[in-house]
Amino acid sequence: MSQAILVTGGAGFIGANFVPYFCEKYPQYDIINLDLLTYAGDLKNLVECESMTNYSFVQGSICESALLDELFTKHDIRGVIHFAAESHVDNSITGPGAFIQTNIIGTFELLEAARRHWMTAPKCYKDGYESCRFHHISTDEVYGTLGDSGLFEETTPYAPNSPYSASKASSDFLVRAYHHTYGMDVTTSNCSNNYGPKQHGEKLIPTIIRKCLAGESIPIYGKGENVRDWLYVLDHARAIDLVYHEGRSAETYNVGGRNERTNMQIVNTICDILDEQKPRESGAKYRELITFVTDRPGHDLRYAIDATKLETELGWKAEEDFESGIDKTILWYLNQG
Repeated sequence: MSQAILVTGGAGFIGANFVPYFCEKYPQYDIINLDLLTYAGDLKNLVECESMTNYSFVQGSICESALLDELFTKHDIRGVIHFAAESHVDNSITGPGAFIQTNIIGTFELLEAARRHWMTAPKCYKDGYESCRFHHISTDEVYGTLGDSGLFEETTPYAPNSPYSASKASSDFLVRAYHHTYGMDVTTSNCSNNYGPKQHGEKLIPTIIRKCLAGESIPIYGKGENVRDWLYVLDHARAIDLVYHEGRSAETYNVGGRNERTNMQIVNTICDILDEQKPRESGAKYRELITFVTDRPGHDLRYAIDATKLETELGWKAEEDFESGIDKTILWYLNQG
């Protein structure tokens, strides 16, 4: 018997890599992809799903409680995997309202719909709904910033520094509260910076590639010293799969690639690969396009994830290191052009 799972934000970058993987791996699941298709979502990212009989798409907002009730009832939703979020830090600085609405209110409405459909009272699931689970995808940015050493662990205190990370921290706390108050079976994963195919052009790596290929200045904040831990998106998809199916209820699992790089290391690596893969007609090096711009307000210096809990409890291990992942990513973008 098939089981319906609601995936929110499945047309965004991470969701659009996860959904085809998940649909193919689990033909017994009916995957309903709910996405508002804002600027960050694109159905062209899901062309491989169009022929899959266990996939369907619904355009709509996670903030619409009537729509959520309709979907839960019509499809008898038995699981939620929640990607949908506003996620670009710069946009959260110039327009924080959308982040509060989507990331906090939207998560609340989704939790409420699940509670109404799955439960009769606090700590009491409906008969046959005991195995329903709500998995929430979050970010390492909720932990704030690190110095030159140390790693974010699941026990690291929250210290968000941007409207984006504050809104994600709020959504994490809502998910936690629905377990401790209502007894809902929830899991949360907090990931480091993702990269790979299908990423929106506003993000760092696609921006570097796009600017290189257009022969335009490559904008790098400050002195390019900010450090991030980079996670290949399909490694993240496999981690979500594991946590959703095997993670302990109410637990948080950090997902990181153990690939710390400064922004300067990132841009130099991409420039050097493109020098080989697609040399400039002028013969100049792509590094000559690098331009330093005024730093982002409140720009966290360093993020780095300790994924030990995920690795030891669930046996997850990243298949890609940064060198192999960035090669695949650049090849994908070159093929799009």
